[in-house]
Amino acid sequence: MPRRQMLRDRAEGGHARVTYVELFFDLVFVFAVTQLSHGLMAHPTLLGVVETGLLLMAVWWAWIFTAWVTNWLDPERRPVRIMLFVVMVVGMVMTMSIPEAFGDRGLVFALAFVAIQLGRSVFTAWAMRDHPFQSRNFIRISAWFAASGVLWIAGGLAEGGARLALWGGAITLEYISPALGFWTPGFGRARAEEWDVEGGHLAERCALFTIIALGESILVMGATTATLPWTPMVIAAFLASFAGSLAMWWIYFSFTAEAASEAISHAKDPGRVARVAYTYTHLLPIAGIIVTAVADEWTIHHPVGHTDLKTAAALIGGPFLFVLGGLLFKRAVFRLWAPAQLVALLALAALVPVSTVIGPLALSIATTVVLLGVCVRETLVHGAKAER
Repeated sequence: MPRRQMLRDRAEGGHARVTYVELFFDLVFVFAVTQLSHGLMAHPTLLGVVETGLLLMAVWWAWIFTAWVTNWLDPERRPVRIMLFVVMVVGMVMTMSIPEAFGDRGLVFALAFVAIQLGRSVFTAWAMRDHPFQSRNFIRISAWFAASGVLWIAGGLAEGGARLALWGGAITLEYISPALGFWTPGFGRARAEEWDVEGGHLAERCALFTIIALGESILVMGATTATLPWTPMVIAAFLASFAGSLAMWWIYFSFTAEAASEAISHAKDPGRVARVAYTYTHLLPIAGIIVTAVADEWTIHHPVGHTDLKTAAALIGGPFLFVLGGLLFKRAVFRLWAPAQLVALLALAALVPVSTVIGPLALSIATTVVLLGVCVRETLVHGAKAER
């Protein structure tokens, strides 16, 4: 019988609570989300979008793999807590290097990211040494991170397009590894249905990351509005932006988050559901919230007049990514297509032809109305179910 010195105690039918250590750990990623949104504001070009997207994928990968680790390891145990604190320190270095990740601090970013991914996985393999199956899994994961780490570090030493290409290859390698079961010579591959995941805990962790992203959007619109004269148009732009964030919260937390937690907790193969719904799909709504925060900043600054291409793309693209992520998330967890999200995607796409004709405030109101429409639809649907 394997010893469980560092494993969570999972009571029968219980729910592994999110600890204060995990909440403290997340503060590093509050800073990371801020850095990413500010980076997109500073570089609103196609290249800037690609670079920011790649960095977001890396930040998300560092966070979600840590969330998976604390799904098994108990953060209240001293060695696990120390590991999380070390990851926090290195994570701060990684996050502080984000603005110059494609400049002078590329190697710093790469070394910090590789240290987080590889170091945490090697520690977990050691911590679960008396749990052979999971220990083998993290040996596989460590091998993949070592391979991708070569590309990360090589990219940090390179410049310009070569860095982007090498880092693109590295993040691609990391993102395909779970789908391939982390196949490793001599160890074979892991099957998702064999992962002993506590679905409720992972669902709560991802919901908290969503709160982090929404918090960034609130900070952006509040800080921006505070520095401007409070004209009727500025206040209207603030209210439209706030209503959009409120709608995103409503869509995610009023019905989806709790229902998803319940569904994954009782799924026959929670590992597969968690891999698709949380490891992969959940990144899309996070990206949507970040892009929307950038759109809110630009709209509040310039609510009237011509809507330039970058503002139009952000105003429509942010909600589109959020709704698309919600659609795919529901498909992965509940095995159904949500009609409200499908209609919302079509409505957002229909705004594209007129996006540069109407003003930023009008476009912001239009996208917010689409999100509020999803809120109303889901409220009616769930209200009808509750009455049955």
